[in-house]
Amino acid sequence: MAVEIPRTAGIEIADEHCSRCGICVAVCPFEAISKDEKEDKIILDVEKCRVCGLCVSACPLAAIDLVYYDVGSLIGQVQKQMAETGAKTLVLTCRGSNPENYDIEEMLKEENVENHVSLRLPCVGRVPPEFFLRTLVSGVEKVLVIQCEEDFCRFKKGSEIGINRLVLLKDVIKHLGYEPNNLIVKKNAMKAVYDTEKCVGCGKCVFVCPYDAIEWQPFSTPEIKSDDCVGCGACALVCPHQAIELRGYEYEPVSAMIERYSTRAKNIKAKGDKPAVLLFVCQWSEFSALDDVQKGCLGDNVMIIELPCSKGFDPVHVLQALSAGFDGVLAVTCPEEDCKLEEGTELAERNFSALRRVLKQFNLENRFDTFRITPKYPGEFNAKLESFIQKISSIKPEVKTAPK
Repeated sequence: MAVEIPRTAGIEIADEHCSRCGICVAVCPFEAISKDEKEDKIILDVEKCRVCGLCVSACPLAAIDLVYYDVGSLIGQVQKQMAETGAKTLVLTCRGSNPENYDIEEMLKEENVENHVSLRLPCVGRVPPEFFLRTLVSGVEKVLVIQCEEDFCRFKKGSEIGINRLVLLKDVIKHLGYEPNNLIVKKNAMKAVYDTEKCVGCGKCVFVCPYDAIEWQPFSTPEIKSDDCVGCGACALVCPHQAIELRGYEYEPVSAMIERYSTRAKNIKAKGDKPAVLLFVCQWSEFSALDDVQKGCLGDNVMIIELPCSKGFDPVHVLQALSAGFDGVLAVTCPEEDCKLEEGTELAERNFSALRRVLKQFNLENRFDTFRITPKYPGEFNAKLESFIQKISSIKPEVKTAPK
């Protein structure tokens, strides 16, 4: 019988510090915060909460606590990077606009900046003014904020709140003696782009796009309507000739990452004490683990590949991973009600179902699993990952080889 994991919310309102001003109610884009006029109390509905952090950044009394990305820890990260690199420029990016290896050098060239430190957050709208003021005091001379375009914000109001806050903040820092023009805001959104030489005009991308952002063209490559594309990656997944990529997420093909990790997986298996596990994780389903995604691993035996959305999950990559030496593969997705992109969870589940049928033919079905997770409950990710590792450890090694 499965053990029930205690669920402790990662966000809470300290009633004794709350002034009942209602600002958090006004800024919450998901109607997760309300005011009980009769009881004169602010109420948080954790199940509706998406952990965007906008309420935290807006609260004038710091009465809302969030386990992720508190100002003190963020300042500490900036100071550590500055000490290591000598950089005086901070680049702050939204997870939705700027994946970890996205090339921002052109933006920095415009500001005559060569060296920088960086922070990547789920939404820059969650950053309170205190953070920017303290970075300036700590020695940062210039801050470049790369946020999502307003229409593509994964948290609805995040980009709008962020830009308005930064406009007001410029006036504040000017009065404090800092140069307001050194607080720079740029907008970006991931978009799908074609390699027309590879495209054969099959039309699968047109069929699968949940936003009707791709139009069929009778005698040429389908046309991507940039204003409608949200960069979910569904089209890139189904393209049989790899003619589509996400601008801003093309840092390394998943197949190449698996091949690179395979040597490590084989070394882990050779030691024989732990199973080699590969994770495919939707970037909105888990926050803390993905902060270290550039390192490519979560521990001695666990490697991780981040996806912009679970609809970008390709079953072929699981077969490749098992063939390359991994003992188990785990896919981590958002709950359906928390999906940031249309049909993300639905499309992922269809792919998972098809994959399981193939794995069963090769007696590998127990080496793949999925679970839905939300960052609103810290600790669930680690608990479920540990449970999966234990399951893989208990499987006998005599299995058939996965198809290549």
